[in-house]
Amino acid sequence: MRKDNFMAAKIRVTVWNEFRHEKKNAKVIAHYPNGMHAVIAAHLNQQEGIVAKTATLDEPEHGLTDEVLAATDVLTWWGHLAHHEVSDKTVDKVQARVLEGMGLIVLHSGHHSKIFRRMMGTSCNLRWREADERELIWFVNPGHPILQGVQSPIILPKTEMYGEMFDIPQPNELLTISTYPGGEVFRSGCSFTRGAGKIFYFSPGHETYPIYHDPNIQRIIANAVRWAMPTGSMKLECPMSPTGWFEKK
Repeated sequence: MRKDNFMAAKIRVTVWNEFRHEKKNAKVIAHYPNGMHAVIAAHLNQQEGIVAKTATLDEPEHGLTDEVLAATDVLTWWGHLAHHEVSDKTVDKVQARVLEGMGLIVLHSGHHSKIFRRMMGTSCNLRWREADERELIWFVNPGHPILQGVQSPIILPKTEMYGEMFDIPQPNELLTISTYPGGEVFRSGCSFTRGAGKIFYFSPGHETYPIYHDPNIQRIIANAVRWAMPTGSMKLECPMSPTGWFEKK
């Protein structure tokens, strides 16, 4: 957050999206003609105390220049087809900002993004099936601020199944569990802390369904932005190696 007028400053959000499906898949284009990032950012910009901008993979430096990251309090991340195209340099910069205090919200298939796997230290693999199935999102921590104003269960009539085993570390907090007609369960809403930064993973959001138009999903993302906003800062005093570990000079 800005140091001047800290309490009155708006939360500055950068909504990052790979923005590839929306250019080639007719089903995705029908739901998100301007990209999923545009829908998410538009809703956030309607919320009091939040200002959102967007960045995409094919922009210079993936839209995440030093200046953009320095002016970002919370970064949301959606990727799928092109995780491998995100440069390690960008991942290093985002990791450093999260450890310093920037919030990170990872959405749907962003579980396999370089930045989420870096922050988790695991494969982040899971089971999946795309079969137009209903998802019920059950709250297991209903008092959490991310879930305020939303009733459990959230019902998504058609979505992609994500199921356990989900190879992530034990979350700091488990917020939601999703269930599917095949009997699968999935830890669909998990929070973590890394350094001074807060991370929230939220799985609903398959690109061929209008999930980011759902008011309940929109409310949770906006709540997550407020939850993940920096409350302090921890400047890194040692350089980061290419592997993401810290080294002394």
